[in-house]
Amino acid sequence: MTNETTIEATQNAIWNGAAGNAWVAAQPALDAMFEPFEALLTEPIPEGSREAVLDVGCGAGATTIAMARRLGGGGRSVGVDISAPLIAAATARAARLGSPATFVCADAECHAFGPDSFDRIISRFGVMFFSDPVMAFANLRRAGTSSAELRFVAWRDPEDNPFMTTAERAAAPLLPHLPPRRRDGPGQFAFTDRNHVARILDAAGWRDIDIAPLDVACRFAAADLARFAGHLGPVGAALREADEATRARVTAAVRTAFEPYVHGPDVRFVAACWMVGARR
Repeated sequence: MTNETTIEATQNAIWNGAAGNAWVAAQPALDAMFEPFEALLTEPIPEGSREAVLDVGCGAGATTIAMARRLGGGGRSVGVDISAPLIAAATARAARLGSPATFVCADAECHAFGPDSFDRIISRFGVMFFSDPVMAFANLRRAGTSSAELRFVAWRDPEDNPFMTTAERAAAPLLPHLPPRRRDGPGQFAFTDRNHVARILDAAGWRDIDIAPLDVACRFAAADLARFAGHLGPVGAALREADEATRARVTAAVRTAFEPYVHGPDVRFVAACWMVGARR
């Protein structure tokens, strides 16, 4: 078994197990937190456009559904994600809202999309988890039309995103075996290096690559902080294996660590990202 195959199997297990279910449970906080990115990804497309758009790593479907609203009845908005729990949540949400958005549970790295199927390919923090990113972006390029545009948001350096690492920094003294964040493999901060991202896209055949820093003010309800803090990422995975006393200590420490970000009824922070664009 190759290293890429092992990584792919691991990602599949993660997102179709407890982690996927944790993201479903945290959706109220995550949807509010990342709502500003919906406009950044959808507004470049004219309202009522007849384009076909693919949303990669669509999660529970918020951006895919926002894109469907932007397109109206003439376009097509399709979300793809490896996580069956998240795709089930996205499909149920679309049905509840009467949205024409559709969803596919598949690994975008190797899924057999129809060639020349999409005019635009977008992603909100969904493309940093591929086992072989060059192969993945080449596959997405084949799914695009001859004039297809790629546009996605990815995290910059973890040091620039202290909010996103608050839980593990607070939990580390209580969880000595907490794995460190990796920047050399799939994960939230896999695309922190702008030159690394550019090399991947160039090797995958994309052109007119543009990578610009983007700082976005985010907020969500303080009442939803408990659904976010300590339930996702490395800390969430570690706590699922911990005893009750350890979970209680870590949860208390993590909740205290987030206090600087709580402002009355809101949690507020700045997301330090890359906005990445390219053309087929």
